Amino acid sequence: MNPETTVRDFCNAVTRCKAAELIDCFTPDAVYHNIPVEPVRGKEAIQATLAQFVDIATDAEFEILHLAVAGTTVLTERIDRFTINGKRIEIPVMGAFEVAADGKISAWRDYFDMQQFMRQMG
Repeated sequence: MNPETTVRDFCNAVTRCKAAELIDCFTPDAVYHNIPVEPVRGKEAIQATLAQFVDIATDAEFEILHLAVAGTTVLTERIDRFTINGKRIEIPVMGAFEVAADGKISAWRDYFDMQQFMRQMG
């Protein structure tokens, strides 16, 4: 599997709103960093973090606007959408994914405005 396919498949899987399924896309020692907050390491910590917004969403989507690949790194410009507690949230996100030789995500960094997210949650 190539890095682009890995990332596209991951972004498409978000629509199923199941962190337990998404975690299968990661290496055991993966790092997930939402840049506004501290990074988390390892599948268990990543799943717990994802569950905080993926599992509680009644629907979710990572719409990829642009995607670029350089070797094993995939850059995505996205609009991430969630419906949480009846509130529709949409935030622009720039994401960087590093994909290991086995086709699993070894690092994921998302850059976004946390205040924009929190205002919509409020």
